[in-house]
Amino acid sequence: MLSFISELPSDVKISGVHCVPVLENGDLVLAWDREDQVLTTIGGRLENNESLQDGLNREAMEEAGIELEEERIPFASWYWKEFDAYRIFFLAKVKRFVKMPKGYETSGYVITNFETALSMIRKIEGREERLAVIKRAGILSGWLDGGPTE
Repeated sequence: MLSFISELPSDVKISGVHCVPVLENGDLVLAWDREDQVLTTIGGRLENNESLQDGLNREAMEEAGIELEEERIPFASWYWKEFDAYRIFFLAKVKRFVKMPKGYETSGYVITNFETALSMIRKIEGREERLAVIKRAGILSGWLDGGPTE
């Protein structure tokens, strides 16, 4: 279940971290999942004893070859009832791109503006939760207004 947040939840463990990385010009970075054939936020499961920040840094490097700025704003959580755990979504800024490691589930990334990202996600898969996460990130970053995106 998706919820919008302003601080990290403390009632249940956090087992995954994702981010919507934003460039200085307001474009965002999404990963292309070659197995599921969808555009997705960057992130995944935390490894044993890994901090939220370290996990997000690792996932951003593995999935898109990017380093993130230190400031990250938690803005959404997804509660997985079957695991009794949260996945947290952060708004983050891209520090720089580096060579993307090979051998992970993503085959690359897409850089686009928020409106086009919403249109692409809607056309490719249409998952309302993913659309809601991207729209909220766009509004919070100041690069998307709060009106309808259709």
